[in-house]
Amino acid sequence: MTTNAPTHSSAVSDGTPRRLAGTLGPGAIVFMVVAAAAPLTVIAGTVPLGIAAGNGAAYPASYIVCTVVLLFFAVGFTAMAKHLPGAGAFYTYITQGLGRHAGLGSAFLALLSYTAVQGAVYGYIGAAVNDFVTAHGGPELPWYVWALAVTAVVAILGYRHIDLSGKVLGVLLVCEVGIVLVIDAAVIVRGGGDEGISTAAFHPAEFFSGAPGIALIFAIAGYIGFEATAVFRDEARDPGRTIPRATYLALLVIGGFYALSSWAMVSAWGDEGAVAISTENPEGMITETATRYVGAIAGDLVQIFLITSLFAALLSFHNVLSRYIFSLGNSAALPAGCGRSHVKHASPYIASVVQTASALVLIVASAVAGLDPVTEVFAWFAGVSSVGIVALMTLTSVAVLVYFGRTHVDRRVWNTVLAPLLGLVGLAGLLIMTVANLPLLVGGSGTLAAVIGVLLIGTFAGGAAVAVLRPHAARHDTAASQHIDTAASQHIDTAASQHIDTALPQHDTNDTIIDKEIAR
Repeated sequence: MTTNAPTHSSAVSDGTPRRLAGTLGPGAIVFMVVAAAAPLTVIAGTVPLGIAAGNGAAYPASYIVCTVVLLFFAVGFTAMAKHLPGAGAFYTYITQGLGRHAGLGSAFLALLSYTAVQGAVYGYIGAAVNDFVTAHGGPELPWYVWALAVTAVVAILGYRHIDLSGKVLGVLLVCEVGIVLVIDAAVIVRGGGDEGISTAAFHPAEFFSGAPGIALIFAIAGYIGFEATAVFRDEARDPGRTIPRATYLALLVIGGFYALSSWAMVSAWGDEGAVAISTENPEGMITETATRYVGAIAGDLVQIFLITSLFAALLSFHNVLSRYIFSLGNSAALPAGCGRSHVKHASPYIASVVQTASALVLIVASAVAGLDPVTEVFAWFAGVSSVGIVALMTLTSVAVLVYFGRTHVDRRVWNTVLAPLLGLVGLAGLLIMTVANLPLLVGGSGTLAAVIGVLLIGTFAGGAAVAVLRPHAARHDTAASQHIDTAASQHIDTAASQHIDTALPQHDTNDTIIDKEIAR
């Protein structure tokens, strides 16, 4: 999907700017993507659950498996990115590979999935801030009061230039990653707990014990947002190089950090001890580890940086969602106003306001319904996003294979066939496991899981219906794809013709030499 140019005549005639701008390098984009993954939140919240409900002390190996699968996915993802100018991530890829109907269906599914995960984090941060304030003698307020206050800050930063968000996220990310690495180092230097450094993650038999499928589901949730590197294409410096580098770097950083830190957590308590504490006190496992190996001040810092980690995730997801809405506004799938960029900040300011409004609706609706911020708001919305994001990655893998099979713009077998196919197999397996275990992810309710399934399918179908009802929606994406296909074919044909033209005179010269030798 191209966000650089207007999509219809009105966009040209009204004179409003519809292009984003920035000078983001790989490091800045990685900061935003890794911030969206909320690494401290994953270590504090997801890792204990994966150990308790998954495969115990071998859980850290789940991050290695997920990283390998997603690296296969990233090979085709980045190879195709070079042929698709403009932002849009999943929407762009699926539109170019599978057509407008599937593309718009995936765009709306992505909006729902990212909005859901943002709603989940708002619930969690509201509860976390309230717990921290009350623990230090402050007033006890409803979770949604704190969530609304955070929404206001996110709205201000999201409205302004992307470079400001990048700087804020960079500082917050260094803080949360830094405290976890200090804990990791303390555990490793001291040789772990009484049992020493854990080796369970290095034994395949241990990995397949317990419930490895559940472990992989919790592990893959920690990577949500890594593909958003492509969303910042229009604001990147030299996007042809920056986006692939940022994607690979983000995956390696996220996967390596999760694997190392979860392994250190297990080692700190021993194989059996880690399972015990993650079952009895999952929310306090990281704090107790910090206090035990570093000191009381580290435990307090973990609580503070957990809040900043959640805030960083909210800001990052806000930026991603704003750019999805901006792209859809420029492709006539949403009102054209959503595709406007700010004259001064070069930001998708109207899309940012729309995104803030949707967050407010989720917070207010959850508050009116009396939902618990952690066991219901966080758990339910996170379940929606997990299924939606894995489904989108699976569809994107299919789109990559179809695109290169149709256009032949890249003839590297590994980049366009083998690696994407391996990624597709891995992601399809993860999707099946996620759907099968969805009731567990949402608190054990089969009815709620069924409602979520209907919501996800209905949203995808709604996007496909927009493609039917609005024939111009995303039409320029298909045209751009056909133009790229034609240009690529002409380039290949021209190159082949030049090669033949060059070879023929040499062939004729060789024949002449042979004829002269025979005559002599």
